[in-house]
Amino acid sequence: MPSGVLLLDKPLGLSSNAALQRVRTLFARAKAGHVGSLDPLATGMLPICLGEATKIAGDIVAGRKRYRFSVALGSATSTGDAEGEVTHRAAIPALTPALVSATLERFLGAQTQVPPMYSALKRDGQPLYKLARAGLTVPRAPRAIELFDLALLNFAPQTLELETSCSKGTYIRVLAQDIAAALGTSGHVAALRRLWVEPFADEPMHSLESLYARAEAGATLPLLPLDWPLQHLPALHLGVDEAQRFAHGQKVPSALRAACARLRIYDPAARFMGLGETDPTGVLQPRRLFNWHP
Repeated sequence: MPSGVLLLDKPLGLSSNAALQRVRTLFARAKAGHVGSLDPLATGMLPICLGEATKIAGDIVAGRKRYRFSVALGSATSTGDAEGEVTHRAAIPALTPALVSATLERFLGAQTQVPPMYSALKRDGQPLYKLARAGLTVPRAPRAIELFDLALLNFAPQTLELETSCSKGTYIRVLAQDIAAALGTSGHVAALRRLWVEPFADEPMHSLESLYARAEAGATLPLLPLDWPLQHLPALHLGVDEAQRFAHGQKVPSALRAACARLRIYDPAARFMGLGETDPTGVLQPRRLFNWHP
């Protein structure tokens, strides 16, 4: 079965899970999972982990994300985006690009954000969005997030086009509402595109149409290798006997003489085997094994 990471350019109007299932049909219904959800309204990078790559989804989801989004000023919606019903209208004060930019600076840095009711977070096993559709609102604990930058790209009397890099767990819909409130009005997300997910900022995305065309032509589908998202970790190459022991989950003496929390482990042929860590004496302990064949 195929293993690797596919960088899908999720189309407008499709849920993340629906996009995932369409990709799986191209890979013989392989085990797969998407990293970070995008609403149907949103487009852009949706990393999909196939096969053994599902074991590193947690490493990817922890990274930064970059979004470009438009905020429609003057009205709030039930969902915080253009898909919801308008719940409130407010006058838009006289704004200037300088005033908007100064307001945006207040949102930079570490902060807390209350997740929206229309989200996939669960309460007693039920997704919040299902409770919201039933007309229910429940308390949500604030979550720590961080905005690393927030820039005004285009300014119009009723619309702002913005771009931001942010930590995991950031809801752009909530950010848009908060920005509108700080400007003295109401607002909602009119358009949203995820430009990249760390560490794939410089990697191309692939549309469903291009993937279908590749499959019909019998071409190789564009998967990044299992270890591609883990390049920030130190690498350790093992000998033949050491690789066999590591593959069986056994501790292995190594040339390292220091504790290292996480290491990429390779066999003598430079094939990726998994993740391990060493103790202060340099003994290597397997922590996550991948499907490896000598």
